Amino acid sequence: MTAPVRPEASAGSGSSEVLSEEPRRPRWRVGTIGVALAIVVGLLLGYAAGLLTPRLLAPGENSPEAGFARDMSTHHAQAVEMGMLVAKNGSNPDVRSLGEDIALTQQGQIGVMSQWLRDWHLEPTGSNPRMAWMPEGSAALENGLMPGMATEAEMTALRDAHGAAADKLFLQLMLKHHLGGIHMAEAAVKLSDNDDVRWLAQTMVDGQRKEVTVIQSLQKVVG
Repeated sequence: MTAPVRPEASAGSGSSEVLSEEPRRPRWRVGTIGVALAIVVGLLLGYAAGLLTPRLLAPGENSPEAGFARDMSTHHAQAVEMGMLVAKNGSNPDVRSLGEDIALTQQGQIGVMSQWLRDWHLEPTGSNPRMAWMPEGSAALENGLMPGMATEAEMTALRDAHGAAADKLFLQLMLKHHLGGIHMAEAAVKLSDNDDVRWLAQTMVDGQRKEVTVIQSLQKVVG
């Protein structure tokens, strides 16, 4: 009587079972790969959102934000020159100090607005006419100048003035300049839906209103 053969005792049978059985992938590897893929996808989506969303939401070429940043930078540039002139050539210490403060403040604001335009991928100057971003803004232009801006003849007179004459002319021109700037900034507050633009525009309104009060007080002193 032949003894039964145990399956594990047969070399051929054991070899066949080993070759036919598929290796199992460790579950931890499958889970780790899935997590890694999720992280990569998440990073890519986050990067894309961070890169694309600001550009999609950024003010465009014809937006009130772009127009305000460009026009107010030009408006401010004249105020900076006026402030520096009286700081150098004026005689009243309070008037000279006011000129320095205005020059420093408005130069800083120009820097902020210039950075906005770079962030929005827009040029410092555009093809639209001055004040086109404001409703009926072109009607506010006087001889091509934005509200409150001094003429070239007035700027020449301020450059040539010294002492008390420089103090008096600076206060006269800056009062008009500020009133025009406040008008423009108030329009930006109303027209823009950009929180940063509205904040800076309101800062300009509040700051220049206070300076108007100071200017009017100084005019009583210098005559």
